[in-house]
Amino acid sequence: QVQLVESGGGLVQPGGSLRLSCVASGSNVSIYTMGWYRQAPGKEHELVARIFSVSSGSSAIYANSVKGRFTISRDNAKNTVYLQMNSLKPEDTAVYYCNADREYSSSWGQGTQVTVSS
Repeated sequence: QVQLVESGGGLVQPGGSLRLSCVASGSNVSIYTMGWYRQAPGKEHELVARIFSVSSGSSAIYANSVKGRFTISRDNAKNTVYLQMNSLKPEDTAVYYCNADREYSSSWGQGTQVTVSS
């Protein structure tokens, strides 16, 4: 089973950028559908972005709230998935979690805090 470790969160001002990383060990990220989810206090856990496995075409989908601002990508050589976040807004403040999905398997990272505030 794949193990996931997120990093890259922090405090940024509105309009700023952050790049989150999710490093996988124990398996290759290319065979998983990888996703970024987030949860803010008092709000529902939501999908932010997802990139499908190589066998599924490696296409990406995004929540409407982040479309055009966030980009999910995968570096198979580094076994890492990224979430580039630009034009950040206060409503993007949340704990961001990395997820790996495979038939009969689902793995989650520990989460990384993103705070957007002036």
